[in-house]
Amino acid sequence: MSKSENRNAGRVALSAPMIVESIGQPDIKLHDNLAKVYSRVTPSAAAGEKFPATLRDLSTNGAFVAGEALPLLSRVAFSFELDGFGRVEAIGWTLWRRSEACSVPHGSSEVTLPAGFGILFEAIPLDARLAIHRLVQRQATAS
Repeated sequence: MSKSENRNAGRVALSAPMIVESIGQPDIKLHDNLAKVYSRVTPSAAAGEKFPATLRDLSTNGAFVAGEALPLLSRVAFSFELDGFGRVEAIGWTLWRRSEACSVPHGSSEVTLPAGFGILFEAIPLDARLAIHRLVQRQATAS
């Protein structure tokens, strides 16, 4: 992790193919009194849409996925292979998106950032979260 890193959770860079599925959220029946004052996010991505993407960066809290930029607050299901662990299945929410690739200054050159979206994990197995933590720690001590 670089000295200029401002995130709370360390991250590890990856390039793992994956399939992302927009899953929406379940309908809930509320008491009439609660329904009058209750609001819920309604993402605009159609439930059941699936598309290929690439897991590019991973932390214990979430991930960056390069590929089609989903609408903000889309609920997604996805799985990926994690070295030394195996297949991880997770659910998360799209918290930010980059609708197309762009170049930004990086030192004396430029770096191109791909289109994609940032996911906050809603559900991921605890043992997978611990394996991600160990992977991030190994990377931090190696640099």
